[in-house]
Amino acid sequence: MFLTAREVNSFKSNKIEASGVVRLQDGDRDYVLLTAAYNEEGRIATTIESVIAQTFRPNRWVIVSDCSTDRTDEIVQGYADRNSFIRLLRVIRPPGRSFGAKVRALHAGGALLQDVTFRFVGNLDADVTVEPKYFEELLQQFDARPHLGIAGGFVFEEVNGKFQSRPANRVYSVAHAAQLVRKECYDDIGGYAVLEYGGEDWHAQVSAGMKGWEVEAFPQLKIFHYRHTGEGDNLLRHKFRQGKMDYAFGSDPLFELLKCAKRFRERPFLLGSVARLTGFYQSWVAREKRPVSDEFVAFLRKEQRDKLASLLAGTDVSNSSE
Repeated sequence: MFLTAREVNSFKSNKIEASGVVRLQDGDRDYVLLTAAYNEEGRIATTIESVIAQTFRPNRWVIVSDCSTDRTDEIVQGYADRNSFIRLLRVIRPPGRSFGAKVRALHAGGALLQDVTFRFVGNLDADVTVEPKYFEELLQQFDARPHLGIAGGFVFEEVNGKFQSRPANRVYSVAHAAQLVRKECYDDIGGYAVLEYGGEDWHAQVSAGMKGWEVEAFPQLKIFHYRHTGEGDNLLRHKFRQGKMDYAFGSDPLFELLKCAKRFRERPFLLGSVARLTGFYQSWVAREKRPVSDEFVAFLRKEQRDKLASLLAGTDVSNSSE
């Protein structure tokens, strides 16, 4: 067995398995999770069981019932009564799904983390499951790369009875569904932003890149998503909203056109791309005020130009996390 210099230096304080895998120190695996759940009685128990089965459990997991009107609260509280690391927080607001409300719920859940230590903070959606070693292996990636700020896996969704990698998965785009953020990075970017059209994961990773942090999604880490992206909304309305989100973040118009052209095969076929372009150019014509800085727009467009430059090599031009 060959050890790196870093592993040799930490040999005495780490346990090394017979296979040669370096085990993280207790302090290195301190992480917490936040979940916003709105009327998830049909899925939340499966999600909770998935976290209970983790080889590395979070120090705390705050599940925020975002004004649920079904049995979500009852189910979560039942698990919290039997598992000390789980906390339930209920927030009251006008009913209905809202991207801004989701992030506000996560912010509210953060108040229940003040008495616990952690090095990583993460989001876990209420309609996903992950394999038992998901967070252990994700933490090992952070341990090996000190500049890794945001990381997660690839989203898999059911197609014809089988889970398949979502077409929008990219190694440079970390889905919000099951991600961890190094605490220093989380503080640098000011946490998850409240945005009218959503995209808090995309906003976080662009902001992290501006601060010099690395962002990566790992294909071998699977996130099983039980509600297809946009399923909770009309698909055309969902695509239209994505177009307005792209404009709000400052996407280059040519980049947007090429991205939508490449995605015309995604559901709803062709019409989805048209709806997304319509949302983008409607905002463009109206010159809607963007919620991001000029520096954010300039950084994003440079990334997009770099992707466009590599298009001839067959690289995908999408930069949206959705």
